Amino acid sequence: MNQTKNGNKVQVAVLSELTPGVGKRVKVADEEVALFKKGDDTVLAIQNSCPHKGGPLSEGIVSGDHVFCPLHDWKINMKDGQVQAPDHGCVKRFDVEIEGEAVFIYVA
Repeated sequence: MNQTKNGNKVQVAVLSELTPGVGKRVKVADEEVALFKKGDDTVLAIQNSCPHKGGPLSEGIVSGDHVFCPLHDWKINMKDGQVQAPDHGCVKRFDVEIEGEAVFIYVA
């Protein structure tokens, strides 16, 4: 699947710093981002603030492509940023690129 990446490319981590299933909070410009490494070494990046009450998603429990907000258990799909029913809303997601061990995201 070809995907157009928008924004400025910024290195935010090294793959070896990330643990599968455990979030990592990074700050890029004015954005607080939650990074999540999956078991296959892909990395997903979303806004680190739940749309409900602002819970830190980097501290949430990961299950597959979803993270559960640590405050009120809202389930958020990390691939598209959509909150899962019965709740509603979305978080910003960031394009990720991995070059060797370096993890980059694209920010506006």
